[in-house]
Amino acid sequence: QVQFVESGGGLVQPGGSLRLSCVASVSLFRLKTMAWYRQAPGNERELVASITGGGRTNFSNSVKGGFTIFRDNAKNTVYLQMNNLKPEDTAVYYCNTNPASSAWGQGTQVTVSS
Repeated sequence: QVQFVESGGGLVQPGGSLRLSCVASVSLFRLKTMAWYRQAPGNERELVASITGGGRTNFSNSVKGGFTIFRDNAKNTVYLQMNNLKPEDTAVYYCNTNPASSAWGQGTQVTVSS
């Protein structure tokens, strides 16, 4: 059964940092391209960052330079390090494969506000 459990969100001031974690229950995790997505109120879910099984990363233009994605295949875990956060980064963050499966987790709320 495919499952994703996200954690690490919270309230942070503009310019602050957070690290999100996602434990993924997927077969052959090390071979999967994993990704972080986010959905802000009133908006569609968008792809933020992805990482291939070989470690190649890709980022949306809106987060490039501020976010880093990395993975620990021994722990079936993918991380999103978010630095220099802005109010427009406020959203619920989800992880999934890329392309995404239908098995979305609960997500983790990130709120950037002073």
